[in-house]
Amino acid sequence: MDLQLILALVAWIATIVVIVLATRLDAFIALLLAAIVTGIAAGLDPLTILAAFGKAFNEARYVSIIWIVLPVVGLLEAYGLQERARGLIAKMRGATVGQFLAGYMLLRQGLAAVGLTSVAGHAQTVRPLVAPIAEAAAEAQAGDLDDDRREEVKAWAAATDNIGLFFGEDIFLAIGSILLIKGLLEQYGISLEPLHLSVWAIPTAIAAFLIHGFRLWRLDRRLKRSAPEDPA
Repeated sequence: MDLQLILALVAWIATIVVIVLATRLDAFIALLLAAIVTGIAAGLDPLTILAAFGKAFNEARYVSIIWIVLPVVGLLEAYGLQERARGLIAKMRGATVGQFLAGYMLLRQGLAAVGLTSVAGHAQTVRPLVAPIAEAAAEAQAGDLDDDRREEVKAWAAATDNIGLFFGEDIFLAIGSILLIKGLLEQYGISLEPLHLSVWAIPTAIAAFLIHGFRLWRLDRRLKRSAPEDPA
C-alpha cells in the first residue's frame, strides 16, 4: 500500500511538472501545487494544508521583506525616482559608470553578506534606480547613446547586481548553500562548521569584486574612447 501511495504521488508530481513546463506557469505556483498534492496524498484535509502554508510563511517572515520593498519602490518611481536619480548623477562631475557600479556591487555584497538579499535586486533597485543612474553616467561620458549601447549599460547594471549577490551571500552563515554543503559533507563523515565555509567565501568575494571592478574599468575606457571630441 505504501509503495502504491509513493508511485501515485510521484505520478501526480510528474504530471504537475509536465503541465507547468507546457503552460509555462510560474515556478512558485508549481511548488504550491506540488505541496497541495503531497498533503492530499498524506491524508490531510484542505484546512490543515492551508494552516501549514500559513505557519511556514509566518515562521519565515524575512521572505516578506521583498513585498514591503517593492510597493515603496513603485511609489517612489511614480513620483519621479528615475528622473531624480539621473539628475543627481548628472550633477556629479567626473562620476563614471564603472565607479558607480563598483560602489553598488560593494554595497550589494555587504548587504548579502549579512543576509539582506531581498533588500536590493533587479526589481527593487536595478530597474528603478541603478540602471537609470548608469545610463546617465554613460551619457555624461560618451554623449548620446544609441539603443545597443544603452542596452549594454543596462546589462552591466544587471550583471553587477548578480555578481554582488552571488559572491556576497555565501559569507552569510545561514544561507542555503552553506547549509547544503555542510549537510552533504556530514554524510561522508566530514565535520565542518558553517563559519569555516563562510570565512573561505570572503577571499572569493574579494576576488570577484576585483575582477569585475577591472571589467568595469575597461568599460569606462571604452566609453571614454567613444566620446565625441570637443570642438577646439
